[in-house]
Amino acid sequence: MLSLQEISDRLEIQDLLVRYSHAVDTRQWDLLDDVFTADAHIDYSAVGGSAGDLTATKKFLADVMPMFTAFQHLVANSSVTVDGDTATARTMCHNPMLLPGDDGRQSLMMCGLWYLDTFVRVDGAWRIRSRTEEKSFMYVAPATPAMG
Repeated sequence: MLSLQEISDRLEIQDLLVRYSHAVDTRQWDLLDDVFTADAHIDYSAVGGSAGDLTATKKFLADVMPMFTAFQHLVANSSVTVDGDTATARTMCHNPMLLPGDDGRQSLMMCGLWYLDTFVRVDGAWRIRSRTEEKSFMYVAPATPAMG
């Protein structure tokens, strides 16, 4: 049976995962300062992205995400293990993104991945200390006429 502390910890970690998605999907990169530790290592290389510290990751996201006209990070199916003030999780992410074409048509790129995270409690709040993406699939659907 889970203790009330472990239930609380799991809910706080799930909320942290949602806050990450919200920060990225609303392009509010500075919100990531409250998601990751200052010394976090973030590795998006499995899906063609950057690997580095939080500053480099925020710059990468700010440079790359504007090329997409729309996107969503949908997180689910987290398997969380809490051990005192540290935790690990494997969380599914489905990330559909629209890419504009030169002819006004759009392509839908769908990324399926797993976040492999290590968490630490800092001043009473959970933060991601390390994140590695594990690719499940990537598919680009044929271009369709632009929607108005």
